[in-house]
Amino acid sequence: MTPGSTLAQGLNARQREAVLYLDGPCLVLAGAGSGKTRVITQKMAYLLRECGYQARHVVALTFTNKAAREMNERVRDLVDTRLLRGLTVGTFHSLGLRFLREEYARVGLKRGFSILDATDTQGIVQELLATTDRGRLRAVQQTISLWKNALLDPDGAARVAQGPDEAEAVRIYRSYEATLRAYQSVDFDDLIRLPARILATDETVRARWQARILYLLVDEYQDTNACQYQLVRLLCGDRAMFTAVGDDDQAIYAWRGATVENLAQLARDYPALRLIKLEQNYRSVQSILAAANRVIGHNPKTFDKTLWSELGTGEPIVVTPMDSDLAEAESIAMRLSAARFERQAQWKDFAVLYRGNHQARIMEQALRTLRIPYTVSGGQSFFDKAEIRDVLAWLRLIANEDEDPAFIRAATTPRRGIGQGTLQALGAEAARQGVSLYAVATDVSEAVLPTARQREAVHGFVRLVDHFRARAAQRGGAVPALPGAAAQGELLAFDPEPPAFDPDPPALEPSRPVSARETPAPGAGVVPGAVTGIDGRREEGAARVLDDLLAAMDYERHLYDTLDERQAQARWANVLELLEWLKRKADEDDMTLLELVQHVALVTMLERADDEEPDAVKLSTLHASKGLEYPHVYLIGVEEGLLPHRGGDDEGDVSEAAVAARARRIEEERRLMYVGITRAQRTLRISWCRKRRRGREDVMGEPSRFIAEMGLQAQAPRPVGDTDPDRTLDRLKALLKAR
Repeated sequence: MTPGSTLAQGLNARQREAVLYLDGPCLVLAGAGSGKTRVITQKMAYLLRECGYQARHVVALTFTNKAAREMNERVRDLVDTRLLRGLTVGTFHSLGLRFLREEYARVGLKRGFSILDATDTQGIVQELLATTDRGRLRAVQQTISLWKNALLDPDGAARVAQGPDEAEAVRIYRSYEATLRAYQSVDFDDLIRLPARILATDETVRARWQARILYLLVDEYQDTNACQYQLVRLLCGDRAMFTAVGDDDQAIYAWRGATVENLAQLARDYPALRLIKLEQNYRSVQSILAAANRVIGHNPKTFDKTLWSELGTGEPIVVTPMDSDLAEAESIAMRLSAARFERQAQWKDFAVLYRGNHQARIMEQALRTLRIPYTVSGGQSFFDKAEIRDVLAWLRLIANEDEDPAFIRAATTPRRGIGQGTLQALGAEAARQGVSLYAVATDVSEAVLPTARQREAVHGFVRLVDHFRARAAQRGGAVPALPGAAAQGELLAFDPEPPAFDPDPPALEPSRPVSARETPAPGAGVVPGAVTGIDGRREEGAARVLDDLLAAMDYERHLYDTLDERQAQARWANVLELLEWLKRKADEDDMTLLELVQHVALVTMLERADDEEPDAVKLSTLHASKGLEYPHVYLIGVEEGLLPHRGGDDEGDVSEAAVAARARRIEEERRLMYVGITRAQRTLRISWCRKRRRGREDVMGEPSRFIAEMGLQAQAPRPVGDTDPDRTLDRLKALLKAR
């Protein structure tokens, strides 16, 4: 029996070569739709089943939890579960977190260090900048992130900083790092940067981890940044037993620090690198691949690659100019309806892809008018909105008082006299004692907080949280008249998913939370919404506690004090929607508030469930569509200034550096176009607008250079008229007849 024969079925020659190669470092250049995930999982199976590797010595890394779960599921179908014990399949950040949980002391962290997300860290940077300029705030936060991804500490950043803006960013970076240390916290970038720093400077730790990881597989290698590249090199060591899988034509994340140069750097750092190209595409018809090849052929190439398919020529790509973005949206909605009937397809077979989130709004309106169900991806999750995270921070703290990020957010939003200085003092004392911020706050001394005002603000906050922690733990018990302790709960993974678009949604009439002035004093009789037990004690469910908590937070007033009225109304409506969802969940499953919060996870709740996709048209940004595929794709807004996007502050600069920077941006935009084209399996329609509404004015448009690079001719659009639902059937019949 030849090596790998039990795994060879269904693999083409190049895939098989990639699976079986174990003589040194290997780079698999995997074109779109070429079966890269299959290669990675088959190689893991080969290592475990036929090469004698123990699962605990094999690590596979990717960039999203969804991709990691898919790999896990596939390898479990190939390998006996007894051989999988100890196998690591996860993201770079999950491996970094695992590393820091073991090596935390080497960077001055306590065992229970906290992880702050982008919203948490934005609050720190905003306070350090002392600005309400969101553009400046985002720019500084991104600059710090890019420096961290490039393995630059504040001193290193100071050496490369250019101009007054970056000089200020260096100053903020220093203070930001000091704040994180005081909070005993790390940010998302630190989960990679700190392990890389420890491995680079501590030979003992490096030897220990290199002995653990005997074979490393890395997916989407073109998306790695300098920090992740170094982490891979340090984990592999001189042995260099790894397989990296990537595609330089799909490198679309330079804006967050990824560098396609890492693929070329591999060949320089590892002269014995084996290069294997996967060029056979199993997704798209040849007409789509030919257009993709022509577009990406205009970029300079590190590795030549040409996609091809055995799925037939397929239908020609259609390019249609539109009079306006409104006409574009209405036309596509009509054609979607016609194509669904004609092809006997499902709504989920169709996707509308675009460059920017702002393009979704008018498309949504057109789909709603025709009552076409849709889902939107690539935009902000409901659970990622600031107001939702503010409320959930209180609930997280009620469930687990040792969660420092929740403490920080709840203590400062809304503001209640606890500022940066107070938090830094609490953080320093927590680090000294090796305990949580909450543990210090419960009995804070004058030595930690010298002013009575600081101590009273902290004590008031602790009393409030303790009171609701006690109430949250009650099941049909008395509402405590005095603050008390509740059983500590551990946050469990939960995956709430906003419902798919309902073409005829019922009116939402959330009940208004009880205000502080409406809350009866303790012992003042039966509370509306509560139940009286046989011993006369008041008993209550989660709904009442949620109402009282929101009133005690005084969050509505906070919104109206800090935002204009329209923004405050929108955010408060989102809070009420969250409250109603939590109440329904508690009522349906008969949960106390503590039990309810135990189903809400810190991170995984922001990810969509992996259940079957609803039968709905997918609206998505091009960035969010990467890795997905659809039978029929509409790529809209393909015009100059939008795709390619006009960005940067150097548009009029003719210096050599500025010209080179613009060329790099165009190359990345071209790769983004390539990604959009290769999402389509059977048909692709492209449209651009002669004018587009921006703000209160119309801006004239011209077709993107990428259309010409595809070698396609534009076609005049067929008239589709208005989108009155009463006349839809006649127009659909006309469209079908015209085809």
